[in-house]
Amino acid sequence: MNVVSNDGSVVALVPAAGRGVRLGESTPKAFVAVGGTPMVRLAVDGLIASGAVDRVIVMVPAEFVDSAVALLPPSDSVRVVVGGAERVDSVRVGIAAAPDAGYFLVHDAARALTPPALIARVAAELRAGKPAVVPALPVVDTIKSVDALGGVTGTPDRAGLRAIQTPQGFAAGLLRDAYVAEGVAATDDAGLVELLGTRVHTIPGDPLAFKITTPLDLLLAHAVLDGADIRRAVGRT
Repeated sequence: MNVVSNDGSVVALVPAAGRGVRLGESTPKAFVAVGGTPMVRLAVDGLIASGAVDRVIVMVPAEFVDSAVALLPPSDSVRVVVGGAERVDSVRVGIAAAPDAGYFLVHDAARALTPPALIARVAAELRAGKPAVVPALPVVDTIKSVDALGGVTGTPDRAGLRAIQTPQGFAAGLLRDAYVAEGVAATDDAGLVELLGTRVHTIPGDPLAFKITTPLDLLLAHAVLDGADIRRAVGRT
């Protein structure tokens, strides 16, 4: 067990160094604008608005550090560092930058519309004693497992399946332990924690916490923000 003294603070780690090839944009995905605001700024604003996060560390490509500092809120609680080649490398950098954290929230910049209330619920579960907490939504599509040739090998019962979102929350020592091993493959941070034998607790997620990965996702995100702007405008009349 990795024992590090902590101050009980909640530190949010925002990996924002990915290139986002599937989105089809020329800039890293986190810096693509939704409703005129880069995703990384929207994600950080949501973390701050939750009232549950003490510090935010954003990991970006080396050549985007100055851009990130300029577009993020000027605050002693928001720090920009150089991320790694892969997401796992960026999270490892973020962990190292917060040696005294009590809890970590790992939050995808691409989940830019995540409601602050969901972020607060994850943090509250951690403070209540859960070592690992992730937001989850029921799977609505039928899921098939397939072989290398595309042939169906099975149809798992979707009642026991969940689509996992972020922020994913962890006791800081647990996440540090999960990142000790090099070269371990997992598609999310909770997967690394599961390899340690720790039970991960789920809470109800939110449809607005969807990941902006494809051009269609980006179109949907624009539409969501446009709708919110319209509702605010109508409310003022």
